[in-house]
Amino acid sequence: MALSSRRLQPLALVALALLAGCDRGSPPATDAATAEAPRQAPAWVAALEREVEAIDAAMPGDFGVYVHRLGPPADAGGLDLGGRRAWYLSSTIKVPVAIAVLEAVDAGELSLDEEMQLKASDFVDGSGDMLQHDPGERFGIGTLLEKSLRDSDSTATDMLIRRIGEDHLNARIAAWTAGGFGQVTTIQQVRRDAYGALHPKVAGLDSRQILALRQAEAGEPRLQALAAALGVPRAELGDTSFEQVFEGYYARGLNSATLPAFGRMLERLAAGELLSPDSTALLLGHMRAITTGSRRIQAGLPPGADFAQKTGTQQQRACNVGILDPERGRDGATVVVACAEHFGELAQAEQAFQALGRALGAMPSAGG
Repeated sequence: MALSSRRLQPLALVALALLAGCDRGSPPATDAATAEAPRQAPAWVAALEREVEAIDAAMPGDFGVYVHRLGPPADAGGLDLGGRRAWYLSSTIKVPVAIAVLEAVDAGELSLDEEMQLKASDFVDGSGDMLQHDPGERFGIGTLLEKSLRDSDSTATDMLIRRIGEDHLNARIAAWTAGGFGQVTTIQQVRRDAYGALHPKVAGLDSRQILALRQAEAGEPRLQALAAALGVPRAELGDTSFEQVFEGYYARGLNSATLPAFGRMLERLAAGELLSPDSTALLLGHMRAITTGSRRIQAGLPPGADFAQKTGTQQQRACNVGILDPERGRDGATVVVACAEHFGELAQAEQAFQALGRALGAMPSAGG
């Protein structure tokens, strides 16, 4: 259980909204009799907070949740149970990658029809079908975007990052969120950074050698395979376990963010502030059609719920982010950012996400 040490007041989101709406040119009120009392959060906020606390208590490890509903004062509000710290995002970083790509499309700096050549250095393990293709094949930006979001194809994602540039991507994320994100890297770089802490020779492995490590089971067999690829005795990698390798990587803060920072990005996306209407619709359409979300929040939502989402999974880390009722935009869309850590079996994290989906489904509808 983690909430006891990181519980934040859900009214904080309401207070921030009220401050943002103040007229900076107005003098401060001095008549206590006419001063308005702070608006209380909608009843659904406290109910959802209780549900999330129960979910966190039932799941091994930590469960962080940020929820924010946009809209009129009677409905708007939310809670931040993320502990004011960064959470590892895994494949949910593919959302800001997609936003940056479509932002460049809107600016006329690239086209969805533009083609990129698949290079041997692009290959990285993960889901999707890009690994079945050969170097030299060409793919349109629009196709790569669809594969990255719908299938969570990491090779497609890394190609998109190669096209827009890692520095540009991180600069744009900072501009959208005003902080809260660590450096976002390619997916392949995640592997290189994690394994690179074990031996300097990792820097000399090519992408195919890194990719081949996936054939060994995660854990000690993977480290033995790494030693074999490096041509060194297993002992040269030290006595660090596979789990410790990734915990050391997570501690660096790469590809991580606070939950409110990711939430701010999704809020601006839902409000139409980041992309053109056509690009927003394209992105949300891909997020509605992902192939990796059926066992997480979506599984707990009522049938037919409109949830544009993205999932991410890595060693003892899992996330599910998205927008409920995205068509409502600033008039009632609900942003959800949820991450789990140290959960043991992935099924236990999935049960927590599903329980969150049921809790979200019990919320009153916006404007209702």
